[in-house]
Amino acid sequence: MPTYTAPVKDSQFILQEVLRVAEQDIPGYDELDAEFTSAVLEEAGKIAQNVLAPLNPVGDRQGCKLENGVVRTPEGFKEAYDMMRAGGWPAVDADPAYGGQGMPAIMNLATGEYFSSANMAFQMYFGLTHGAMSALYAHGSDAQKETYLPKMAAGEWSGTMNLTEPQCGTDLGLIRTKAEPQADGTFKISGQKIWISAGEHDLSDNIIHLVLAKIPGGPEGIKGISLFIVPKYLVNEDGSLGDRNALSCGGLEEKMGIHGNATCVMNYDGATGFLVGEEHKGMRAMFTMMNEARLLVGMQGLAQGSVAYQNALGFARDRLQGRDVTGDKNPDGPADPIIVHPDVRRNLMDQKSMIEGMRAFTLWGATLIDRAHRMGDAEAEAMISLLTPVLKGFMTDKGFETTVLAQQTLGGSGFTREWGLEQFVRDARIAMIYEGTNGVQSLDLVGRKLPSNGGKTIMAFFEMVKTFLKENEGEEALKADFLDPLKAASKDLQAAGMYFMAEGMKNPNNALSGSYDFMILFGHVCMGLMWAKIARTARAALDAGASDRDFYEAKLATGRYYMQRQLPATALHLARIRSGAESVMGLDAANF
Repeated sequence: MPTYTAPVKDSQFILQEVLRVAEQDIPGYDELDAEFTSAVLEEAGKIAQNVLAPLNPVGDRQGCKLENGVVRTPEGFKEAYDMMRAGGWPAVDADPAYGGQGMPAIMNLATGEYFSSANMAFQMYFGLTHGAMSALYAHGSDAQKETYLPKMAAGEWSGTMNLTEPQCGTDLGLIRTKAEPQADGTFKISGQKIWISAGEHDLSDNIIHLVLAKIPGGPEGIKGISLFIVPKYLVNEDGSLGDRNALSCGGLEEKMGIHGNATCVMNYDGATGFLVGEEHKGMRAMFTMMNEARLLVGMQGLAQGSVAYQNALGFARDRLQGRDVTGDKNPDGPADPIIVHPDVRRNLMDQKSMIEGMRAFTLWGATLIDRAHRMGDAEAEAMISLLTPVLKGFMTDKGFETTVLAQQTLGGSGFTREWGLEQFVRDARIAMIYEGTNGVQSLDLVGRKLPSNGGKTIMAFFEMVKTFLKENEGEEALKADFLDPLKAASKDLQAAGMYFMAEGMKNPNNALSGSYDFMILFGHVCMGLMWAKIARTARAALDAGASDRDFYEAKLATGRYYMQRQLPATALHLARIRSGAESVMGLDAANF
């Protein structure tokens, strides 16, 4: 049976020492002192460890069941849902005007990591609701907000996003779901949506579906898409539930992982829908939800990698096999624990350096979200927009890789259900696919985000790195191990960008064939920046006589490993990018 312990100490280190959140000028951050964030994280950690984690294998084995049109979630899910709802966890960062707790987004991401590590499938029910709330909060009318947001914030009602159809996924301009206008201002929604996470379940009293559809006579393609609220149960004027709407779950997908989350085929048979925002402007509203979802999915990569690493580490410390080539470390036992062996150490250090760096990357990204949303900071908004495909693509790729490395640590035991590692691998795999595959993320990054604002945002990122290096150039203890590798990696990223500028205009395939490598290269540079900041913080703490020297020394050692063994991958990715499209596109499609 796998175990989970929330990494509260590490989260606190990032929040309080690396990011120094309470000292930032973002509204609400002055309340995020060490005592407050510790209390929130400790409580979230207890719930994750004691309530959600034990349900994770239960959800995986039982899955969801469709019975007479109702989806039954696994045993214990309803009780856990009600407990989470009573504690206010669905709306940690929602507006208090609608029943939220009003904390900054960084606290939602910090606690969400714990819940997702403990039980990714379960946490998705709340994650989908949070995204739907954000879309309604940004684009709904005042009446719609008053009707839906308080119930959703309280967890009484949940939410979904309905985009994909059998004939289209990424290319949403091909959707066929129709929205026929009615005399009373409502619309009749007809069509089928697939792969709808949390589309039907028994956890909440009502499910508020946000559905993309086309109004007849509108523009072709994505310019003709509108967004609609289509509740499972219609809502009366007094806020009570009315008649069942004309929608149903037509089936459940049998998936590789996340069995505890209901992935539904949703049929809309003239269901009553309510327009959100303007006609034919649905994509703008849906992107609010999609962009948030991409950040949360990136966090899922971190979360699954984190819990997998914890279990791999525990196994490596206990499993006795072979002897240390430099001398017995367990002379009274039949063999030494496998953690003494260099290749096992390499495996574990790959995991540890990636997880701890990604945690810092996630929380730093959250500060940009809060700066953009709470201060109207356009530069922060542009930066998090640029980094969103990197956060989603890089962290889900590396999160999945980490679960596989953790599984490998256990050897044959990792391949069995008993130890739980194979579930983490299966659950993590979907994060590379949904909310836009990672290939699509890389195309978005290179094709849209990189050239946006005339390239000003990527130049601002380079300037950020350059400023950090200049501010710390006198720190000799950091130069060789952290600053020089970061500088070299940043130059690789700049060189890749210059290649796209020079060659992309001649042949767009030269840029597009290197987009995935660029996304991963960019992610490594962000991680290098995070580790350099962590190292600066740890070095300062040690110089100041910190009592917990082992903790800070471990940070320096782990960061050193990342800079020496993982960050040099930027040179490989640059070489691939510079090879252009010739080898990628050289084989005729018929000859594959």
